Amino acid sequence: MSAQDQTLNSHGDGHSHDHHEEDMGPHATLGGYLTGFVLSVFLTAVPFWLVMGHVFERSSTTAVAILLIGAVQIVVHMIYFLHMNAKSEGGWNMLSLMFTLVLVVITLTGSLWVMYHLNTNMMPHMRPPTDTGAVILPPRAP
Repeated sequence: MSAQDQTLNSHGDGHSHDHHEEDMGPHATLGGYLTGFVLSVFLTAVPFWLVMGHVFERSSTTAVAILLIGAVQIVVHMIYFLHMNAKSEGGWNMLSLMFTLVLVVITLTGSLWVMYHLNTNMMPHMRPPTDTGAVILPPRAP
């Protein structure tokens, strides 16, 4: 660093590296960790109660509720334990999170789409057994 740069920085031109604290995001506090812990325990106990108490008649409703609670728990962990927000690391953390979420959604959607179409386009002799109990065997080779 030249003498001129040192002079400019010592006069507070805004280019000094003394203000890193602003860009670091929220600081960890005991209250923040306790809030995250209580929310995490609650968001873990509720799905357990939903399953063990047979709260919903349909298992698909229970599964959707558990998935939604899991998504909320991910957000709680990111905010209270990973200290992620739109301002931390100049917004790069949030951008990388959004990119990761897009990749996960594409991967899961594509996987489900492929598995669904593989199941619906199976050859007739490869279908699972019917409700009548009869098992359909593949034809024998001549």
